[in-house]
Amino acid sequence: MASNNRTRRIAEEIRKIVSTMLINGIKDPRINSLVSVTDVEVTSDLSYAYIYVSILGGDEESTLDGLKSACGYIRREVGKNIKIRHTPEIIFKIDDSLLKGMYMDELIKKVNNGYKDSSEENEKDGE
Repeated sequence: MASNNRTRRIAEEIRKIVSTMLINGIKDPRINSLVSVTDVEVTSDLSYAYIYVSILGGDEESTLDGLKSACGYIRREVGKNIKIRHTPEIIFKIDDSLLKGMYMDELIKKVNNGYKDSSEENEKDGE
């Protein structure tokens, strides 16, 4: 259990550091200012850190390429700010939870509309 708390604390520290770096700007023209870190998952052996980013506006693919090319620099800065024996290798991933949430919302609306339509038909049939 202590290991789980440790990885969670390290993930939160990585999230803070990378978020600050993105706010202050990384000197890569492919990375726009509308990139935010939504979550960080660190493996239990601390060898990998999966950083989930949300990219608003601009080209997602080129922004993700810019972030991937800056991985070495970002990893070095994380290593300077977090005192651990081995700095995890950073892997950026697109966070698509917002899109999934919007999709689920649409499905719920369709189901609710279908339910309303069928309940209205039942009321008409009952009269």
